[in-house]
Amino acid sequence: MISPAEFSAELSKLGIHFFTGVPDSLLQSLCAYIDDTLPAGQHTITANEGGALAMAAGYYLGSGKPACVYMQNSGLGNVVNPLTSLTDAEVYRIPALLIIGWRGEPGVKDEPQHVKQGRITPLMLDNLNIPWQVLEASSDINTVLAQSFADLERTGAPVALLVRKNTFAEYKLAKPAANPDSLSREDALATILECSDNSDVMVSTTGKTSRELYELREARNESQRDFLTVGAMGHTSSIALGVALSTPNRRVICLDGDGSFLMHMGGAAIIAASGATNLIHVVLNNEAHESVGSQPTVAGRIDFAGLSKALGYRGYFVADSAASLQRVWLDVAEQSGPVLLEVKIRTGSRADLGRPASTPVANKQAFMGHCRG
Repeated sequence: MISPAEFSAELSKLGIHFFTGVPDSLLQSLCAYIDDTLPAGQHTITANEGGALAMAAGYYLGSGKPACVYMQNSGLGNVVNPLTSLTDAEVYRIPALLIIGWRGEPGVKDEPQHVKQGRITPLMLDNLNIPWQVLEASSDINTVLAQSFADLERTGAPVALLVRKNTFAEYKLAKPAANPDSLSREDALATILECSDNSDVMVSTTGKTSRELYELREARNESQRDFLTVGAMGHTSSIALGVALSTPNRRVICLDGDGSFLMHMGGAAIIAASGATNLIHVVLNNEAHESVGSQPTVAGRIDFAGLSKALGYRGYFVADSAASLQRVWLDVAEQSGPVLLEVKIRTGSRADLGRPASTPVANKQAFMGHCRG
């Protein structure tokens, strides 16, 4: 396996001194090492991948030096616009090194939402005219990086490394977790399930939130009334808004994460302006991208009360324990929406946490049946 420290040192020798991106599970050791060892001026975790590439472009414009942009390959959808209309050789011709975790690589077992993206990732890079190479545990990093930087010099535009599973040696994030005394996400979800009505519908965000919600529902032996958004990070609240507008006689509970909320925060402004009186927007805030390594988000610095008021939500509530969540829910249930409920939670999940056994299509059909039933 490749040492994150050695890899970062080689990038530094080649003139890469600025890193930005959205953390990925296949890159979590590299991301953790970068976050622990680089000063704030050399590393920024962005809300989404497009923003990371734009920041890298700005860094190049100011310094004349290329930056490194890391992401999961699912993030290519967010970055296509700036790749084609900003950094491309036919537009501004701005170089950047893209380090992309290759989820869903053909022949490697992965979750349903990653399979197609994994299959088409090389084709996407080819269609974007981005030179790319594979980086794996057995790679000679000097050889791979030499080729990548030769391509950077030749094209003056972005090049990519596709990183296979188990490429980087393990490195654990050293920074302490946020909200250490708060309740766990699973306990928060269990409390919301207990407080909600059977007629309510739920839309849960990608990652461990949907996995825990699925297991809680199965343990309670309840029929499905949730839509598990296993992919499409950042779009959970917009899905929930669409459900709320189409089922005005049902209460819709959006179970969002802080990283998902930040990724497309403009969606919150649309929710607040929608007049969806039946929508409760829950943000489970552990100030981390937990599902991909617990790298920090900026959600601990956000005044959600002030933000919700400025956006136009009709109410804001906050809880940080099961007891306070139960008390607050009584007021949330009486408040006409859209309502924002921030639940401060700690990082961490059960080691034996499973994954949904139902297929995405079965999940969709069961949810639609509940909505219409």
